[in-house]
Amino acid sequence: MFARGPEQPVQKMICGLGNPGPSYANTRHNVGYQVAARIAAAKGIKTAAWTTQRGVGRSCTVDIEGTPVALVQPLTFMNLSGQAVRPLLRRFNLAPADLLVVHDDLDLAFGSLRLRGAGSAGGHKGVQSIIDHLGSQDFARLRIGIGRPPEGDDPAAYVLGLVPWDLRPQLDDLLDQAAAAAQAWVTLGLEAAMNRFNHNIQP
Repeated sequence: MFARGPEQPVQKMICGLGNPGPSYANTRHNVGYQVAARIAAAKGIKTAAWTTQRGVGRSCTVDIEGTPVALVQPLTFMNLSGQAVRPLLRRFNLAPADLLVVHDDLDLAFGSLRLRGAGSAGGHKGVQSIIDHLGSQDFARLRIGIGRPPEGDDPAAYVLGLVPWDLRPQLDDLLDQAAAAAQAWVTLGLEAAMNRFNHNIQP
């Protein structure tokens, strides 16, 4: 199902998870979208120039130190992310091992990053959808810590909320670090990227 063809113009895929539409654009749940867009912008590609596969996702291809990489934002809403990732992997003729999924994580303190290889979804419904549709856990993930809401607050409302203004500078730095980590996964490989970026992790 995931076998490569004789030619492979794209060698890796970085998928930033989130929800489509302007009302979700800057929410905590959309940090994956923001990282993908940040990498593209650094390469001179505006979001408006991305290719849209209707009902599935939007994508662009960038060169990361000589490696052609597809940047992807699913358009299926977070909990149905697998419905986008599977056809997009097929479109680019890639295997799960060529995929990095970038997503928010309530269980990491705000400001923390963690790269990891294969494993469970850890309670993240978007990641679980991808596992279900691929029939595989064998893809890398970049978890971006957004922290948990204050006790008594609704986690669903929290992830769909905005980061407070006083934390925006820290968020910008976090997204820059995440974009660098995603690119290091391409250029250095998972283990070396983990050694470089998995530090100061707080639960």
